[in-house]
Amino acid sequence: MEFPQPQISRRSILKGSACGFGSLALAGLLSKESTGANASTAHQPHFPPKAKRIIFLFMQGGPSQVDTFDYKPLLEKQDGQQVAFDDARTIANTGNRGTNQRVMKSPWKFRQYGEAGLWGSDLFPNVSEHLDDLCLIHSMHTEGVAHGPATLFLHCGATNFIRPSFGSWVTYGLGSENENLPGFISICPSAGNGGARNYGNAFLPSSYQGTTIGMAGRPLQDDSVRNLKNPKLSLLQQQKQLEFLQSLNAEQVAGVNDRSELEAVIQSYELAWRMQSNVPDILDLSHETQSTLNLYGIGEKETESFGRQCLMARRLCEEGVRFIQVTYGDGTANPAWDQHSDLPKHAKHAKAVDKPIAGLLADLEQRGLLEDTIVWYSGEFGRTPYAQKNGTGRDHNPAGFTSWLAGNCLRSAFTYGATDEFGHKAIRDKVHMHDMHATLLHILGIDHTKLTYSYAGRDFRLTDVHGEVVHPIFS
Repeated sequence: MEFPQPQISRRSILKGSACGFGSLALAGLLSKESTGANASTAHQPHFPPKAKRIIFLFMQGGPSQVDTFDYKPLLEKQDGQQVAFDDARTIANTGNRGTNQRVMKSPWKFRQYGEAGLWGSDLFPNVSEHLDDLCLIHSMHTEGVAHGPATLFLHCGATNFIRPSFGSWVTYGLGSENENLPGFISICPSAGNGGARNYGNAFLPSSYQGTTIGMAGRPLQDDSVRNLKNPKLSLLQQQKQLEFLQSLNAEQVAGVNDRSELEAVIQSYELAWRMQSNVPDILDLSHETQSTLNLYGIGEKETESFGRQCLMARRLCEEGVRFIQVTYGDGTANPAWDQHSDLPKHAKHAKAVDKPIAGLLADLEQRGLLEDTIVWYSGEFGRTPYAQKNGTGRDHNPAGFTSWLAGNCLRSAFTYGATDEFGHKAIRDKVHMHDMHATLLHILGIDHTKLTYSYAGRDFRLTDVHGEVVHPIFS
């Protein structure tokens, strides 16, 4: 069903500015001939891209690399022994290095999978079946020993300053492939450890802020974009209301020098109008086959919620959304994977995500979507190979952890970099989070040194003055 579009005078819209992107976006309500640069318009990359979009699987809290994908036999050999480590939290609090810690082996068995024989643990049996398709980066390191700073750094490239999120930078650089959908969608984001800043636009125009679907720790509903529907007004009434508001906004745009905020408002009204008729169908999973639902673990208690998130990500991917984040978390200050005193709880969380992630990888592959889609799996940091306070859990570890990528432009069944023999510090081919950001932007055809925005007297970029593209991981 097509909804009637507001009838707004083109002359009044364009009167104030011939090049204001908000004014031209408003004109796009009447015609698809609008050429203004906005978040709903595809922009040209700096060079031919290797992929068009990213699905980011955020494991909030920091899953343990030595219990999942970074196999370290020495942990079992020296289990229970006291060994000197440079503990990040101790260094942050006291400056002391080389403090004795009790080595703790993994409670889970590792085995080799696939033709390449890469190692995966019993925590992720389904994802491990796809190790031949993955590019594992074992030498990740980052900033921030606490969840808040590290999570902000993962998303925004800064630990404390208010900076645009990764997804906002991507849509600022490339726009959206679908004018009826946001270019950046965050599924079930957490309210803690940065909250809205993790999908916020900061000083970028507000049209580049991420659109949220659901919230972490709550059951995901099929139609959970807040304020998408207006139960108090009919479509005709909404049309008249939009027409009136847009005409007022257009007049305001014509009378101010700094038009960015008003232009963003105009774009948001326009996009919201279009989303009403497009989003509900995309979020409706009832038309998926039973075999597809089973693939994601939908209908099973442990995997229902995250399975829905992953399937929704695939559907948004098909619709041309540039950056889709899927968060596994619980919305608390000490999020899901944060096992300081009870490492076996990792099993519960792995059970919830393992089958859905494997299902997503299989579904993307069979639909040919890995040709132009990157899947990125990561936590904000890893965990220590030793017990925290000689207990039964592991502390935060920003010095070395594992992230992995999937996509046809990447080397598959490939491991890059390494941690030390305990799995504590990245020691070979180290990849900083700035490097990961630079690499992912490169895959999308963006030179991270040229993706800049002038604010407060200087040019900003996601990677600040850092970041190197990790070229060896490309196929």
